[in-house]
Amino acid sequence: MPLEPLSNTGGLWTTIRGLFFVALSFVSLLGINFVQISSLVLLPFSAKAFRAVNCWCAGTWWGWCVTFAEKANRTEIVFSGTDVPPRENALLVANHQQMPDITAIMKFAKTKDRIGDLKFFVKQQLKWVPGLGWGMQFLDCIYIDRDWAADRASIEKTFSKIVNHEIPIYLVSFVEGTRLTMSKFEAAKAYARDHGLREPRQTLVPRTKGFAASVEGLRCHMVAVYDLTIGYEVGVPSLWQYIKGLVKRVHVHVRRFEIESLPESEDDLRQWLHDRWEEKDDLLDHFYATGAFPEAQATED
Repeated sequence: MPLEPLSNTGGLWTTIRGLFFVALSFVSLLGINFVQISSLVLLPFSAKAFRAVNCWCAGTWWGWCVTFAEKANRTEIVFSGTDVPPRENALLVANHQQMPDITAIMKFAKTKDRIGDLKFFVKQQLKWVPGLGWGMQFLDCIYIDRDWAADRASIEKTFSKIVNHEIPIYLVSFVEGTRLTMSKFEAAKAYARDHGLREPRQTLVPRTKGFAASVEGLRCHMVAVYDLTIGYEVGVPSLWQYIKGLVKRVHVHVRRFEIESLPESEDDLRQWLHDRWEEKDDLLDHFYATGAFPEAQATED
């Protein structure tokens, strides 16, 4: 079964340091928002320059978050598996346990010179949240209602823009659709039994429609799909625990699949993703049994 939540709550000093970082982050993010809003003057003259400014804004602020975790909190992100080439256009699929998963992905993107090109599927409710929500509107992130019928047109419109303007991209998709909790885990096992799937042991059942749409809509623009498996050693931390510096090590196992190796039909893409998630369960079993992910596997390209 999935790893339990991290029990360490820290002390007074970690709380003070965490509050200081939250305040500093929010103030600096509002400053980044000001730069982003100012960049609108470029849009009528050069969409490329507008995107370059906002790429810099995203890379700068997210880079600060990564640096703070590494330098101030001494959090280490350990990578294993395939050492992928830098600056590829790629779709990143990952298991999702808690918000610190995102910071691990940011570190991965930074090592591949793609942190400013990260794009996420974002809940519509976050669109107008000061700071993060405002900023992501400038980054071609994809806002969704989790209703495929309602979301499809806007997703396809964004994908068309990315392809037509040749926008660099690291598109992050948490295909399980939500963070893992025990109630959702039990529901996922029941769903798997009812639909003839292997019951998950460490993950939720992936949702395939958005994944298939991403591959189909961006196939001519992307080079690869990266399958990221994220593991924690002593418990899954909340974002607040991560900010307070209570997480000393996060493990990320990377597998790379050439986009040309993926099937064409939606049904075959659905099965492809289910196969990867069964393998992800095996990887996490190995990680929790041994404390490390195995070496790169033969299925990788």
